Amino acid sequence: MPTVQLFVTCLVDTFYPEVGDAIVDVLSRLGVTVDFAPDQTCCGQPQFNAGLRSDARQMAEHMIEVFERLPKSSENSEVLPDIVSPSGSCVHMMRVNYPELFADDPAWLARAQSLAARTFEFSEYLVDKLGVTDVGAHWDGTLTYHPSCHLSRGLGVDRQPRALLAAVKGAQIVELPHADECCGFGGIFSVTHPEVSKEMLLNKIGNL
Repeated sequence: MPTVQLFVTCLVDTFYPEVGDAIVDVLSRLGVTVDFAPDQTCCGQPQFNAGLRSDARQMAEHMIEVFERLPKSSENSEVLPDIVSPSGSCVHMMRVNYPELFADDPAWLARAQSLAARTFEFSEYLVDKLGVTDVGAHWDGTLTYHPSCHLSRGLGVDRQPRALLAAVKGAQIVELPHADECCGFGGIFSVTHPEVSKEMLLNKIGNL
């Protein structure tokens, strides 16, 4: 039975805790043991995007240390478990930007690369690591999919969530018009350019 470490992210922890609960439910049904480190924090992406590299490095160091600790369910193993997160943005930060942050520090770079190699977005983990596309989901209605920028462009993850949606029983899947357009959130873009962000969001809502 595999064990994973859940990185729940700030937005889920603060606004959508039911998403974290749902991830645990799905993984548990698939026979996966889920460990949650309560001292995990923000991945540091807002600081990284704002150019505050020193602050971002400090947060990245903390996160690396947190996820280097073996969960109790894996104490007899010498291999650290995979990390699963519901956010393409946060996974992109940990997989792509952490090694960039420590490019001039060989010791921390090795630790960042090790963490990056075992970090997966949720749909990516289900499809690519577990080989699962049907999780027993059912929805009587219409569904569409918004491919978020960091997930699709940054990580190249697009096939996996679509495969999971295609297996939802009772659902009619329709293609989202102009699906490749950003929703306007864009990390700190929505804070630094709120007027532009709002108009992009209105376009996305209109497409939906």
